Amino acid sequence: MVVRRRKKSRKYRGSRTHGYGRIGQHRKSGSRGGFGAAGLHKHKWTWIVKYYPDYFGKHGFTRPPELTIEVRGINVGLLDNIVEDLAVKGLVRKEKDTYIVDLPKLGINKLLGSGRVTKKMKVITISATEKAIEKIREAGGEVVVLGEKRES
Repeated sequence: MVVRRRKKSRKYRGSRTHGYGRIGQHRKSGSRGGFGAAGLHKHKWTWIVKYYPDYFGKHGFTRPPELTIEVRGINVGLLDNIVEDLAVKGLVRKEKDTYIVDLPKLGINKLLGSGRVTKKMKVITISATEKAIEKIREAGGEVVVLGEKRES
């Protein structure tokens, strides 16, 4: 079925003329001022100024995609759950009782602090939250944040 988009049927409701008389007032498309965005720089300009002042022109700035760094994070709880499977696959080393996890090799650039840590891990990462570092240290592990100066 054809959708009738152009007829403004609300102009015909109620009384026959809505108080505008019977000879074509408020009746045809002349009262509409054009279809769509017609006249926004002309006869509808005062409406633009009052109700939509930011309609025209450019606004803001979009950074180039190559400059924005996508944060790919992993929570310590999830890491704790999958570290044994990663060791079986050869993606994580195990020295004595400590798992050595190199997150940049796994394609992850941030360590997040949600979840519980039960295994001893040494995690090498580009960035980490304070909560994540604290939880891994409480479990007997350590976090090495790349590009950060070590405290002596």
